Amino acid sequence: MPQGAKRIALAAATAFVAVNIWTGAPLLALWIGSQAVGQTTLSMTAVGIVVGVLIALDLTMGALLLRLNRSYRELLGLSAGQRRAAWLRTLSSEGDQESGEPGVTLIERIVVICVYAAMVTLAVWFVFFARSPLPG
Repeated sequence: MPQGAKRIALAAATAFVAVNIWTGAPLLALWIGSQAVGQTTLSMTAVGIVVGVLIALDLTMGALLLRLNRSYRELLGLSAGQRRAAWLRTLSSEGDQESGEPGVTLIERIVVICVYAAMVTLAVWFVFFARSPLPG
């Protein structure tokens, strides 16, 4: 498989996993919780199952995102060493130009875009479509 096709496949997989962290994982956790309890009323058992499954799914998807980012960096030939986060770097950033590594990879940009999309979607829903739970 050519390198360009591998990069596209990694980017598509990252977008799929990043979107499913905030859409598919909660829905799957709710479905598993509803199937496990077998009753129509809300119980603490159902809530515990949903929370536990959601934590497990999110941790798994987060680890998958890390693995996809590592694969992407290896595909580009970037070092797999420790990177210093932007807020931990010095203001002079003297060593950043010498390393030759990109500041943010495509995979990291896809995840950031998915997070922004989730935040905007939540804000639009909350402002325009959510109704007040208060009476009157």
